[in-house]
Amino acid sequence: MKTPRIIVATLALAVACTTTGTAAVAQSGTHKTEDQGGISVGDTAYVDTEVATLWTEPNIARDIDRPSTTNPVDLDRWNANMEDTDTRGWLTGHLETQALYGSEVEVDEISGDWAKVVVHGQDTPRDPRGYPGWVPTRQLVDNGSFAQQRAQSPRAVVTAKKAGLTGESGPAGGELNLSFNTELPVVGHHGDAVTVALPDGGRGTVSADDVEVYLPGQRPPRPSGEDVVATGKQFLGLRYLWAGMSSYGYDCSGFTYNAYRAHGINIPRDADAQAEYGTSVAEKDLRPGDLLFFAKPGGTGAVHHVGMYIGDGKMIHAPNESTSVSIVDWKQWDSQGEFSGAQRMM
Repeated sequence: MKTPRIIVATLALAVACTTTGTAAVAQSGTHKTEDQGGISVGDTAYVDTEVATLWTEPNIARDIDRPSTTNPVDLDRWNANMEDTDTRGWLTGHLETQALYGSEVEVDEISGDWAKVVVHGQDTPRDPRGYPGWVPTRQLVDNGSFAQQRAQSPRAVVTAKKAGLTGESGPAGGELNLSFNTELPVVGHHGDAVTVALPDGGRGTVSADDVEVYLPGQRPPRPSGEDVVATGKQFLGLRYLWAGMSSYGYDCSGFTYNAYRAHGINIPRDADAQAEYGTSVAEKDLRPGDLLFFAKPGGTGAVHHVGMYIGDGKMIHAPNESTSVSIVDWKQWDSQGEFSGAQRMM
């Protein structure tokens, strides 16, 4: 069993509030229902379901997309609904990004039971505050005490592909499956379980084997390129999802963004912005972890794809809606000569 990296003295007060592996629920958050439920323009809110999907407009989701717009979500069912490539491909141009459980958003607009938000921590040239898009208000919660806990408490970061969360106090009850890279404030630990604060004001527990715990302001150890590659390889075979930012499905830049974020390195959300970030690398100097970018034939025009170099002429990437995260010989894969350059993110 892995022991959570917690400094006990730092958590003494929080642990004193924890009675068992699953603590009592404190209802300090405001739950959201089918209407806006108290979410207002200008609010800072938090994602209250495993993964919130952001759309380009409100009310454009198809019937088969409903499992992604409810609270709780059922992303396994949503994926199963989109086995057909054309059905999955429809999402291109209709989705913006995704935000993980507990992520902070800023509310810009309300339209019925949808909110236009920006996701903090997902850098984009489109908005200096974060990535924009529309999300059902039922997937958001307004909770000032959760904000304080995020700022002042140690944080548990999910390192497993998915981690079971028990004692969840929202509409799901029972257990949620948290995505890789989900971050929640730590309020204590009991045996092999870490107790975390939840966006709705409750508490839940995750296995210490599935998370790393960091003190406020602490970052993961500086990685090597091989470390980032190893993180990416965990997701070999995961089906591509346009706008995907979770271990239920990644798009090309969501995959590279999350591989680096897991090591405490924040890069822009989208491939074109990633291509302008870091340090340019000549092809002859490529190292594992460098990002490879592709545009139009001849390497001209706007960047539309990114992969990660892993050595020996190969890259790992999330190609398109017909395939999954895979390793390819990048020059053979680039049959149209679209390579437009490489960037080192370290």
